[in-house]
Amino acid sequence: MQDILANWSNLWPSFAWPWAWLALPLPLLMLLWPLREQYGAALRVPYEPELLQEQAPSRAGAVLQTLLLSLAWLCLCAALVRPQQLGEPIEPPRQARQMMLAVDLSGSMSEPDMQLGGQVVDRLTAAKAVLADFLERREGDRIGLLVFGQRAYALTPLTADRATVRDQLRDSVVGLAGRETALGDAIALSVKRLREQPQGQRVLIVLTDGVNTAGVLEPLKAAELAKAEGVRVYTIAFGGSGGMSLFGVQLPGADDQVDEATLTKVADETGGRFFRARDTDELVNIYAELDRLEPVKDAGPAVRPRIERYPWPLALSLLLGMTALAWRGLRQ
Repeated sequence: MQDILANWSNLWPSFAWPWAWLALPLPLLMLLWPLREQYGAALRVPYEPELLQEQAPSRAGAVLQTLLLSLAWLCLCAALVRPQQLGEPIEPPRQARQMMLAVDLSGSMSEPDMQLGGQVVDRLTAAKAVLADFLERREGDRIGLLVFGQRAYALTPLTADRATVRDQLRDSVVGLAGRETALGDAIALSVKRLREQPQGQRVLIVLTDGVNTAGVLEPLKAAELAKAEGVRVYTIAFGGSGGMSLFGVQLPGADDQVDEATLTKVADETGGRFFRARDTDELVNIYAELDRLEPVKDAGPAVRPRIERYPWPLALSLLLGMTALAWRGLRQ
């Protein structure tokens, strides 16, 4: 029963300015206003009284015109009180993290040692596919994209427009920032982008398949900056062994070229975690784990916007007024 009453109350409009109804009896008050007696000669016309009566509008026409004007005034007052109705419930946007994604574009990311959809692809292609799916789930986050090679570059600022971030990631290619790996500079630049964001929400996810070989700042020094600014850094070492490959098949006997020790220290120093992904499936699981570690907060209570309905009675008032004027013109 309460639901039925609630639905009925939602159908019936409320008024933002109900006091405006006080203007409704103004036309009646104007009729009762005492008129000043006028003295002097009456208006003389050269017509016969019978002819003048024929030219005067009929009583029915006068009544219709009065009715139209009265309805126009009623609609005008109805618009003046600003009728409103509650719209459909809208959930506010979710709020979660201020997150920078740092992606390695060094030369080794072109190594074709990954499987994606049953086909052999290079590391960057596999990383793009996994990251695109990760971005799809981060509704409510403000995400920025940074790429690094010999130097680090921010491609997108922190934004809620995840489609733009996906597009920039899709267009990134190996060697865009150089073919070496400036890991420390990438961390430092990400920290700079995050330092103005709210405490507790600053997150950096670094994906790399190599060792720091370029840049002016060592990764551990950059980790100290991140810790000082309250940025949690999650590091992901991606790729198989760094040895030679033949037709997409990795040859055995070569050691990994990823500096796992440094990446682990960077993550531990900042309160994050280190992950190791040797294939696409492991990378997918890592980003699923990151969803758990940095969850998206649930949306707040739904709100119902107020929809203005005054344009309808206002338009009807104008239509009735124009009809009354047109009727008067036709009768003359």
